[in-house]
Amino acid sequence: MAGTAAGVQVVWFRRDLRPADHAPLTAAAEAARAAGAGLLPLYVFDPDLWRRADLAGRHWAFLREALVDLRRDLAALGQPLVLRTGAAVPVLAALHRSHGIAGLWAHADDGTPGTRDRDAAVAAWAAGEGIPWRVTTPGPAARAPLPAPEALPPVAGIEPGAIPETIDRVMGDRVPGWLPDTCPGRPAGGRRAGLAATTRFLERRLPRYLRDQAIPAVAGEAVSRLGPHLAWGTLSAGEVRAAAARRRDELRDLPEAITGARPRALEVFGERLNLRGAALADPPPDLPGELMPQAAGTPLFEAWSRGETGWPIVDAAMKALARDGWLPFTLRALVMQVAVLHLELDPVRAGLTLARGLVDYEPAIHWRRLRDQTIGAPGGTVPRPGSPVRFSERHDPDGRFIRTHLPALARLPAAWLHAPWTAPAEVMAAAGITPGRDYARPVADPAATLRAARLRLQIAAAAAPADTATPPPPPRRGRRKPVDPRQLGFDF
Repeated sequence: MAGTAAGVQVVWFRRDLRPADHAPLTAAAEAARAAGAGLLPLYVFDPDLWRRADLAGRHWAFLREALVDLRRDLAALGQPLVLRTGAAVPVLAALHRSHGIAGLWAHADDGTPGTRDRDAAVAAWAAGEGIPWRVTTPGPAARAPLPAPEALPPVAGIEPGAIPETIDRVMGDRVPGWLPDTCPGRPAGGRRAGLAATTRFLERRLPRYLRDQAIPAVAGEAVSRLGPHLAWGTLSAGEVRAAAARRRDELRDLPEAITGARPRALEVFGERLNLRGAALADPPPDLPGELMPQAAGTPLFEAWSRGETGWPIVDAAMKALARDGWLPFTLRALVMQVAVLHLELDPVRAGLTLARGLVDYEPAIHWRRLRDQTIGAPGGTVPRPGSPVRFSERHDPDGRFIRTHLPALARLPAAWLHAPWTAPAEVMAAAGITPGRDYARPVADPAATLRAARLRLQIAAAAAPADTATPPPPPRRGRRKPVDPRQLGFDF
């Protein structure tokens, strides 16, 4: 068994919970073998970071399954994952006292204020102790994924530490109210689930990818649903890209009558992987200075966040988010534009609500896209809010998505389903709906809020310096272009 006289190499896992295509793990394993020392794979559970208002219990549930898988995989290589609870510097200092740390390795983290401050503190501590700390950023898109190390030199005399079943067990009496949430429809976490989802998408879902990805009722069965695995690192983008390339090679020599839309779907999927990589490689966006608890919202905010605005497509989307931890990209943009542009709600508070709901939440992408869709990118195009009623009529014409998530409206005819406030009283009565009791009355007239939002944006664009804003393009005529796939995240 490897000793610790030379000091252990510590690989600090964050949002990179996999044994393969992990450059810090590969390099640290080589360094440990060369020195005749052990390798300590570490995950630090920091309760203070989990008190941020952008994380919720569904994230921990997904993460816990990933940690269980990672511990199993690393144990098979020779050294199981070690979990410690507390702030990073005291945890690392304790390990340094007990085992001696010769090197610290990690991937770059999510770039939120809390993780940036934590990493700065760790860098200062490591420098003071003379410990090299190597932080790796994502490699080039063309690089082939790295295999897992053949073996990990074990560390003697260290307890792995329990992985908590529920997050409140290690949070003490300071558990935020939103943290212990339920999300019955969330995807399974862990590397095995991620690999299975990759196979399922490439072998079964490709024919529907381009056709159905924007349709709320069926998008969940058409896209890859790999977002959470990429966000939490149970899969790397390089691994997914390589799997897609292998599938493309399998299809290359087959006739179009057999391949159908698959090659083009793979092309678009690859483009989105590249866009995601480019977004993560950009300098971090201006994130909210404090992703911390805020006072209760206004009644209007609470109506939006609970899915009780009286606008069916918006309410169904928020109910789906609460249940499944996921929304197609079209609905992500819609609910944020409704919150910020139609209802004039606080964008940070609205962004935090969506962040807590989305299991595939990636801070750098989420907050940049929120800005682009509700305020506009610096030097970019002014946002283009749309009508939620028209969106609903176009993307959910038969009301399947609305009826699934708003059963109170199940018997309302499609002609009235998208704007039930326009239905005659006898139609509502026949459907068993009493407005204000069975389903919320509308918080506002969406046509009026749309006019007001467009006017505010026009005034803001006119007041902005010519070199910092671009006026909105003229209204589209005829066939509409596809929705920008980068809205509030890369929905794969």
